[in-house]
Parts: sequence; structure tokens; C-alpha cells
Amino acid sequence: MIAEARPRIVYLDHSATTCVHPSVVEAMVPYFSVEYGNPSSVHTLGQHARQALEQSHRTVAEILNCAPREVVFTGSGTESDNLALRGVALARRRDGRHIVTTPIEHHAITHSLEQLVQTLGLEVTEVPVDANGLVQPEAIAAALRPDTILVSVMYANNEVGTIQPLTEIGALVHERGIIFHTDAVQAGGYLSLDVQALQVDLLSLSGHKFHAPKGVGVLYIRRGTPYVSTITGGGQEDGRRSGTENIPGIVGLVTALRQAQSERDAKNERLRALRDHLIGGVLERVPGSQLTGHPERRLPGHASFTIDGVEADALLLALDLEGIAASSGSACASGAAEPSHVLKAMGLPRARAMGALRLSLGDDNQPEDIERALEVLPKVVERLRAFTYV
Repeated sequence: MIAEARPRIVYLDHSATTCVHPSVVEAMVPYFSVEYGNPSSVHTLGQHARQALEQSHRTVAEILNCAPREVVFTGSGTESDNLALRGVALARRRDGRHIVTTPIEHHAITHSLEQLVQTLGLEVTEVPVDANGLVQPEAIAAALRPDTILVSVMYANNEVGTIQPLTEIGALVHERGIIFHTDAVQAGGYLSLDVQALQVDLLSLSGHKFHAPKGVGVLYIRRGTPYVSTITGGGQEDGRRSGTENIPGIVGLVTALRQAQSERDAKNERLRALRDHLIGGVLERVPGSQLTGHPERRLPGHASFTIDGVEADALLLALDLEGIAASSGSACASGAAEPSHVLKAMGLPRARAMGALRLSLGDDNQPEDIERALEVLPKVVERLRAFTYV
């Protein structure tokens, strides 16, 4: 029996994860097979792995505009966020007990901060965002106290795509001698990662958001930043993140990051055109739809909405049956019965926030994907509303 070909899925969930690019797979394969040494070993195979690791540090450092020793490879963006927050909090626990952030951060930030409040007695101030999910630098500055030890503000929001003014925030934070961290997981494939221009002291990345494999990330730590490792063992990564390095994953991340950043301008121009057509089409064809996030300061392939009269889970299932993969926001919180904490922080009523829809574009999307989505979405919404109102 000949297996039937699976119909092509219109994948509009690139903010959740991306496919691994063929060139990335090709670069990784030798480190699964012939170059499988442990980089801590002194023999030839180990030293080959060590060379790949050192070259990876240099390549990421060139992209981030930092020193290679300021680059730490981790197991994920979540781990990078955890290491940054806990590492600074432990290192500076005698200097202060106050951290400033926003209410729209990823749970890797918010849940880590909640634990630090419970275990170390820290205090956290969440600076409000406006209706577009944008935080004002002056509001961050006004929240700083003499005992503030850290500020953490995400670069670009995963649910609504809003890009924060990191450079302005960093300048104000550094005037007070305070450490500044950003969760740049969503920005890695699309925005500049120059840590000097961004004025950040710590920056977190995750490979699977820009066509690298899952299970590998980066934490940039500026030289001189107070930091205590919360993963101890063999002292890998200069003692800042122990554990045998995932050389195939690291090579894949570096290959994907270099490709994403070198092609960034052309790719972003193409994605913006597709995104703007998608946004315009949804707002025109779906009554009761509303764009969420900043209309201009947003990721190039990110389109997010609320749609009145439908529940997000039902909408996603109906779209999936039509061959369209989408999300209601963070993939890490899918299935939650409560509306997004991001949308609540932006002031959306609960009923509207329950109808959230995120359509995020990537390298493999073509104009016909947008047309297909614009053909299917209005019909699905109309059908769900009719069922709801019966």
C-alpha cells in the first residue's frame, strides 16, 4: 500500500518553534558521528570538539559584539533566563533585594522571580505597560530604588510582538549603576543583537526560535557582572554553566544564528510585507477582530489579534482541522483556562482576551499561505459564532 501524501500544513506558529534548517542539520551531523568527543577530554577527538566549541564562542561573540568569554552556552532560553536572574540575585543578595521588571514577561522570568521572592525575600516591582504592550523608559527609571539590584525587560514580546526600547532603558538603568537583563528569545532571528548598542549586561537566546534545534541556548554575561552559577559540577563554560556541552546543538545554533543575522534585512522586508497583508486582511474580513500589540514597533512576522465571540482553543482546533497551525499566544501556556497575563496587563477585558489568536510567519511562508489563512479564518469564525449563539 502506498501511503498518501500528507496535505501541506500552513504553519503560522513560528514564535513557538521553527523547523531546523537543512544547512544546520548538515553542520551538526559530524558531531553526532565522527566528531563525537567530549570537549573536556585531552585526546584528539576531545580536542576537535573543543575547537568547535571555541569557534562557536567566537562566532556568537562577533554577532553580539562582545568577547568570546562573555558567551555562555545553555540548554534553552528558559535556562538562560533562570541563570541570569538567580545568578545576579545570589551574587548581589547583600547589596539589595529589589528587582524591576514588567508584567508581560515570559513565565521563565515571572515564575523565577516568584521563587526568588519566596526563597530569598526579594521584592519585585512590575512597571505597567500601555495598551500596545509598550513600557516607557521613564517609568522603569522611576521604579528604581537604592536597593535595586537588577532590571529585566524582554526585547520583543512572544504573544503580541511589541519591541521594547532597550537602548533607552539601558541608558537610564546604567546611570544608576544597576544591572540590566533582557530576554531576547523572540528577537534572535529578526533584530540586532549588538549588546553594546542595546546597553544590556545579560541577554538570553534560544536556538529553536531561529531554525536551530531545541535544547540549546545562549546567555551573554558582560564581563564584571556579579554572577553566581546555579548549575555546578565540572566547571564547563568557565564555571558559569556546568555540564558537558551539547556540541551538535551548539554548532547548529551558531550556524542558524549566523545565517539568520546575515540575511536579516532581506528576510525582514519580505516578512513585513506578508505580515501587513495578513493583518489588513484579518481586520477587513473578520468582524470583531482587533490587532494586539504595537502597530509599528512589532516583530516583522508577528500578527496577533483578539476575535470577539470565539474561544481561542476552539478556534485553534478548527483552524488545525483546515490545515492551519496557529496559536493563542505563548505555546508554553497553551490550554490554560485563564486569559493571557500579557493581554490582561495591556488592559483587555477578560471576554475579549479569551479570543486571542497569534499568527507568526517565518522563512517557509509564501503569499499563498496568507491567502489560504484569509480564506479559512473568516469561515471558521462565522461557524464557531453560529454554534456559540445557538
